[in-house]
Amino acid sequence: MIRMKEPFLLLFLTSLLFCKEKQASLTVSPRSSQFFQWTSLSMSCEMGDNTTGWRIRRNTTDEIETDCGVTWGTSTAFSCQIGLTALWDSGVYWCEAKDGATSNVINITVTDHPVILQSPVLPVMEGHNVTLLCKTESPRSNLSAEFYKDGSLIRTEPTGHMTIHRVAKSDEGLYKCHISSDNESPPSWISVSEKPTTTSAPPPSTPTLQLVLSLLHHLLVICPYFICTLLMVSLYRNRSK
Repeated sequence: MIRMKEPFLLLFLTSLLFCKEKQASLTVSPRSSQFFQWTSLSMSCEMGDNTTGWRIRRNTTDEIETDCGVTWGTSTAFSCQIGLTALWDSGVYWCEAKDGATSNVINITVTDHPVILQSPVLPVMEGHNVTLLCKTESPRSNLSAEFYKDGSLIRTEPTGHMTIHRVAKSDEGLYKCHISSDNESPPSWISVSEKPTTTSAPPPSTPTLQLVLSLLHHLLVICPYFICTLLMVSLYRNRSK
């Protein structure tokens, strides 16, 4: 009876693995969490080669759990387009399946400030580099910008962008930038995800070692019989002579 249950257990574990792989991911283009008013952006719900059954939803100060294409945005087969962003488009966005499964959450800020901070919308993995860009509504080059984390000045960059090398968990926090001639950007939270721990694989020689040990075991069992047989044959031939 136990062997009869093993295939069903394997099927159950495989189903759990498949469900885990079905986890969707919401992405936004341009890749930023802050946008000026009256600009366009698009979002897509990605799940391998299949996005069927997923929809993009949001929570804002005016709407709770509304779908793209109903009261906001234009829904397509694979994405959601917001042609002209407005202040009321600020909120949290996510993908949701018919069975209630959800994706990651993205926080979008639409502002009428003349400055925005272009920062990663998704968590940054430990050890990676991240670049923050202080951007004005009317693009200009070589604008000096001050960058702040949790209200404290980090440094001033004459080019308007700052790179944090080899991001650590301590770099997680609330960032903003300031350009003296144009005021400052709204703050944005930057998350840092831990680097996945990789389980050490067994040494390549392990299967070979097991094979050698198995061979030695068989030889130790077979050799005495083989030697005895040779001795008996040898004695028989000597007696015949």
